[in-house]
Amino acid sequence: MATVGKVIKCKAAVAWEANKPLVIEEIEVDVPHANEIRIKIIATGVCHTDLYHLFEGKHKDGFPVVLGHEGAGIVESVGPGVTEFQPGEKVIPLFISQCGECRFCQSPKTNQCVKGWANESPDVMSPKETRFTCKGRKVLQFLGTSTFSQYTVVNQIAVAKIDPSAPLDTVCLLGCGVCTGFGAAVNTAKVEPGSTCAVFGLGAVGLAAVMGCHSAGAKRIIAVDLNPDKFEKAKVFGATDFVNPNDHSEPISQVLSKMTNGGVDFSLECVGNVGVMRNALESCLKGWGVSVLVGWTDLHDVATRPIQLIAGRTWKGSMFGGFKGKDGVPKMVKAYLDKKVKLDEFITHRMPLESVNDAIDLMKHGKCIRTVLSLE
Repeated sequence: MATVGKVIKCKAAVAWEANKPLVIEEIEVDVPHANEIRIKIIATGVCHTDLYHLFEGKHKDGFPVVLGHEGAGIVESVGPGVTEFQPGEKVIPLFISQCGECRFCQSPKTNQCVKGWANESPDVMSPKETRFTCKGRKVLQFLGTSTFSQYTVVNQIAVAKIDPSAPLDTVCLLGCGVCTGFGAAVNTAKVEPGSTCAVFGLGAVGLAAVMGCHSAGAKRIIAVDLNPDKFEKAKVFGATDFVNPNDHSEPISQVLSKMTNGGVDFSLECVGNVGVMRNALESCLKGWGVSVLVGWTDLHDVATRPIQLIAGRTWKGSMFGGFKGKDGVPKMVKAYLDKKVKLDEFITHRMPLESVNDAIDLMKHGKCIRTVLSLE
């Protein structure tokens, strides 16, 4: 390609400060350094975690930044030391690294990795080093990916090579939301055949969790959300029952307990609200109920009475659905191509990058499941 070895100027949506609309700017994207890959982003989903950083986390050192972490693209060029990837290959950048060498990567118990942005600056939600500049200023790369840019540079340990026949404007959703929800049910909760499950929150992550429960053979899947318009969509992914907490005067945990003869076997919190996390735990059956925290937040403490856990419930968390990205994402792409998991059904809107603020507003007001932005 004519761009190889040169700084690329391209369009990106820059968040100059918190609580403000993103601005479409021309940015400079440096050449890939050692062990890095420069990727031409074709499409990206808009995820709630992007909104969390912009409107809730608002870390003072987290701006300016290019948001976006649910993208897919094509390798444009590679830096020194990269042998696993070649220009022209289809890839999905990952917000969790998989170096393959650390104690986490070598254990089947987790998908954490000691390398990557999360270990050096978790509050800022971006690595300190960046390959982006704009108007003479350094611009951070959100979660090390920044898919709201036509080009990005990512370390090779945070890139998954995928099937060349995969449609990038659909499989981009596997960069975060769908893997996060689906894996939380299958990998983290380890939902069992014939079990009863409850999923709190029916955004893309929650619907993917419903799909995961269904795939694992749950016989009853209770979808919980304040927006009844989402219930028909949940049915598509396998939900069997629907509960709107606003329809009940008693706590939702008591409602579910009465519905299920004491509580569900598995619950998944896909909102990112500490109050809902407690409700999800207390909706579980004592003795063996498992509740998984999936929704992203780091603003408040989460709490429950000790007896809830002493009675035998398990409370655990899940990041990216427990998938080791370089291994798991290509398998999920294949599962989609083999029609074993749904993706198209999550996409409610498609827009150009220039409409990114409209996409953010749709998500902010609960009027979409997933919006996919085209960067071509």
